[in-house]
Amino acid sequence: MKRPQINISPLERIGRVVIGAGATAAGWVRLTHTAGELVVVLEVLLVLAGLDLLVTGAIGFCPLYKRLGYVPQSLKRSA
Repeated sequence: MKRPQINISPLERIGRVVIGAGATAAGWVRLTHTAGELVVVLEVLLVLAGLDLLVTGAIGFCPLYKRLGYVPQSLKRSA
């Protein structure tokens, strides 16, 4: 399988990893201490959003950026 081309700037990658890890951890901790169906659904969504940020930051590829044709300025200069 071919690795996708990096389309996220280094600073954004770090931010995605940090925020994604924090959201995943916070959502997981809160999920174990909550009751109520709506709250559980929202916490699961927080964990999934955090995992999405964590993974896209770690691999450096955002499918939405590719679909929209967005390339950060810092990556345009280095290309």
